Amino acid sequence: MHKEQPLSFENTEVAFRHSSNADLKRAYWLFKVINSNFLVSIGPPLTSFALKIGLPIQGLIKKTIFRQFCGGESIRECETTIKTLAKGGVGTILDYSIEGEDDEKVFDETRDEILRTIRRAAKDPSIPITVFKVTGVGRFALLQKMDERMPLTDAETKEWQGVADRVLNICEKAHELGVPVMIDAEESWIQDTIDLLAINMMRRFNKERAIVYNTYQLYRADKLTSLKQDGATAKAEQFILGAKLVRGAYMEKERNRADELGYPSPIQPDKFSTDKDFNFALDYCTDNIKTVAFIAGTHNEDSCRYLTDLLSMKEIDPMHKHVYFAQLLGMSDNLSFNLADGGYNVAKYVPYGPIKAVMPYLFRRAQENTAISGQMSRELSLIVKEVKRRKV
Repeated sequence: MHKEQPLSFENTEVAFRHSSNADLKRAYWLFKVINSNFLVSIGPPLTSFALKIGLPIQGLIKKTIFRQFCGGESIRECETTIKTLAKGGVGTILDYSIEGEDDEKVFDETRDEILRTIRRAAKDPSIPITVFKVTGVGRFALLQKMDERMPLTDAETKEWQGVADRVLNICEKAHELGVPVMIDAEESWIQDTIDLLAINMMRRFNKERAIVYNTYQLYRADKLTSLKQDGATAKAEQFILGAKLVRGAYMEKERNRADELGYPSPIQPDKFSTDKDFNFALDYCTDNIKTVAFIAGTHNEDSCRYLTDLLSMKEIDPMHKHVYFAQLLGMSDNLSFNLADGGYNVAKYVPYGPIKAVMPYLFRRAQENTAISGQMSRELSLIVKEVKRRKV
């Protein structure tokens, strides 16, 4: 039931109800470290080197950064996190976070693991959504060749069929079991191919309800237009558009590549433009709530507030099945748990996988966080506030 009292993102008692005093202290220490750009910049190469030569640092990683941002190394290890989030009314998005592989056997194994997440989610309201990356089930360079519309060799044509089949297997199982599945966005130079796969899966499986969601990175200047075009296509062809809205995850890489290769950067000129398009996207999705199901993947308090205001103004049920908020495990608990406490649909991304394989994800999280102005200091100030409230 939606509560009538004003929603507050300052309520640390609700935000950290699931955290022990030891959890808070560990998080405080970790965010202080992440707040140091120097440590974040030298951490990835040093850690990679240490793991490569076999230094015993996996235990340290597992007890610190891995524990903060990941559910475990397997679905089984995620069960405690799933239950903890559920107690606070927050769902789990199991995210098998292996990336950067290029072996067909690994792609098949990754597909099989994603299918396991879908089977685990079936009939469990604690796991309302699942997710995968196309580069988890297909080779990056092949996707890039597809995007550039270059002719494929016979071997590559067969390889591409394998990628398409894996994506189909995943979406088919999601449809069969009634479990929504998000296709994550990736770099702009492989995204057109991912978009095409996603919209084709929606045509096939989103006739009656939203099963397949594509991701729109609104830090790209063209993505609001893409969202509206896809919405018009869905309306004309009578399927539901599934849209996950995010700001984006590859900004520095995108700008550097555009600079090196001499083409205009696809990234918005400034943060204001990104924020504006993100909120315009929220406007569009709520205006078309019958034909668009969307997930607002954001750690931005203003955007979360903006969406709650839109739902109220347009008299859309806060628990409408077409509206979800989503944040990452280990961050912005003040948003996730207070939104859930206020009667909104909320889920956390819970990455998992072998420590070595998940390290690229963890380093990207740390590097992104230092790039978000004020994010780390905000996290730290909330932890300090809760420690003071508890008088520990």
